[in-house]
Amino acid sequence: MKAAVFHQVKQPLTIEQIEIDDPGEHEVLVRTVASGVCHSDLHFVEGLYPMRTPAVLGHEAAGIVEQVGAGVTEFKKGEHVIACLSVFCGHCERCLSGETWLCRNRPTRGANQTPRLSKAGEGLTQFANIGSYAERMLLHENGVVKMDDDMPFAQAALIGCGVTTGVGAALNTAKVQPGSTVAVFGAGGVGLAAIQGARIAGARKIIAVDMVEHKLATARDLGATDTVDASLQDPVEKIREMTGGGADYTFEAIGLKTVAEQCFEAIRPGGTATIIGMIPVGEKVEIPGSALLSEKKLQGSSMGSNRFKIDMPRYIELYRQGRLRLDEMITKRTPLEDINDRFRAMKDGEVARSVIMFE
Repeated sequence: MKAAVFHQVKQPLTIEQIEIDDPGEHEVLVRTVASGVCHSDLHFVEGLYPMRTPAVLGHEAAGIVEQVGAGVTEFKKGEHVIACLSVFCGHCERCLSGETWLCRNRPTRGANQTPRLSKAGEGLTQFANIGSYAERMLLHENGVVKMDDDMPFAQAALIGCGVTTGVGAALNTAKVQPGSTVAVFGAGGVGLAAIQGARIAGARKIIAVDMVEHKLATARDLGATDTVDASLQDPVEKIREMTGGGADYTFEAIGLKTVAEQCFEAIRPGGTATIIGMIPVGEKVEIPGSALLSEKKLQGSSMGSNRFKIDMPRYIELYRQGRLRLDEMITKRTPLEDINDRFRAMKDGEVARSVIMFE
């Protein structure tokens, strides 16, 4: 099958023919129809996070079940599904406590087993246990959820990561309250989803912070009541001015140390700052210890604290109702061969989300 393969940091991905194994016990073979281009993949391409190469990147995807392995009863051939990197074992302490997104025993193939992906007999790393920059994905059944056949694949792919991450950070992790004030740093795909999550939660003021005007315009269209251009003014001072001393909730959706610190500085006493972005390995977020005496809280969010087999069908229903707007988040649809240009466009701030379409 065709795939985009990552070989070396800061080098383009190459389109190659690779092999994918048959589904084993509790595995599902899915034909990829759509895959979003997420900033998390770019972090690995740029060397900000380590990864064993060669690898097939991509993790925000939707497709059609082609084959199921032994023991699989939840899925059958022909069903439309969304993949999720929060694959869970179902029996560890975190899973049994209801925190499946924090599972530390994620089911995958071991080193002594046949790799899911290979080329010329050598195994390839399957990024996030998904590897969606390929024509097919071999997934564990606990990393897949069904969707109705009339749900568009491109929009469903966004739900697979960016939407679940951003909306979930607002609804599940931070638990934004009706009538509250919210500021979201970063108006890319995840930030736009967090803005929508805050709107769905009933926040009365939602401030989008970015340095690109067309991204701020999209944020206003999707629910931001106010915007701050961080290239023109200090966003912390402006947020404090607009909220009377600081927002109730702030979200960092970029992955930068300095922005995470601004996120904390922009909350009121008793407020909550939630870090969604992937801050590079080794970097530390520094906050003044005295600020903790005013009960300010700094927390992280992992994939929107999702219970994806419950949350994703709910997000689809919100999309159908027009309350979760996904069409506007898709800037460009493109073939797999354009993957490197889509990374460039994302880094340059040209797009909210590009979606790779396989058909």
